[in-house]
Amino acid sequence: MKRFLILLALLFAPLAPAQAYWEYGHQTVAQIAQANMSPIARVSMQRLLRAAPMLGTPTCAMRNIGDVSVWADCIKGDRLRWGYTNSWHYQNVDICKPFDLKSACADGNCVSAQIDRNFALLSNKALPAHVRLEALAFLVHFVGDIHQPLHAGDRADRGGNDLKTTYGVMPGYNLHSVWDGLLADRALSGAPFIVRVFSPAEKAAVVQGDVGLWSEENWAVSKNISYPRAMDGDPCGAKPSAPVIIDEADVAASRAALRQQVERGGIRLARLLDEALR
Repeated sequence: MKRFLILLALLFAPLAPAQAYWEYGHQTVAQIAQANMSPIARVSMQRLLRAAPMLGTPTCAMRNIGDVSVWADCIKGDRLRWGYTNSWHYQNVDICKPFDLKSACADGNCVSAQIDRNFALLSNKALPAHVRLEALAFLVHFVGDIHQPLHAGDRADRGGNDLKTTYGVMPGYNLHSVWDGLLADRALSGAPFIVRVFSPAEKAAVVQGDVGLWSEENWAVSKNISYPRAMDGDPCGAKPSAPVIIDEADVAASRAALRQQVERGGIRLARLLDEALR
């Protein structure tokens, strides 16, 4: 029986998850940014990190940019203080209609609007260090969020949270969790190593634009890859009555897009941090 269980584990190992985007993806975006931002911006960021005790979140570390990248998720556990920030992590832009960011973000409580808001706060050197540090943490996290396609596209299912899936042989997931976590490990692990200094030409190809452009780009990935792979090619078809199966072919077809968006997120975040912290 023991030998059988070992063989069974090896058989299904290609679809087994390791680390999740919830930490792994955000930290990877942040580490790419740190590798590509200017020395002046890195020094300025380190100075702001000294103000971490003033935020009053001792259980949510702020020792380095990796910690900073997941702080906005960590504080959600304190609903009394931070519950109002939950809607800042995503924007439900309907993939079955023409792209319309304005309607999805009418009140400013969406990820793209909060990137702009926190960039402005971080850039304001007249503000206290702890206020700018909070803005830094939100900015780093939200740039990661907007480059996860299912934080940008939706088909009336909360960004895939209501679309049940079986990942390989593992039931109990949904499409959002697959892209937010399980697929990220496959996309970001291994060679070529994703955290590196990108060439000027590589940066120039993706660094320009604003949150509107980045929103539409990731909405398009959601529309053209994330949902079609789960919905047998029809992203706007009827909601399946049973969990959809995400198999090895779906993983192979999707991971390059996820990896590309993480790289783009890191490069674009480096640009924003250079501008805000110079």
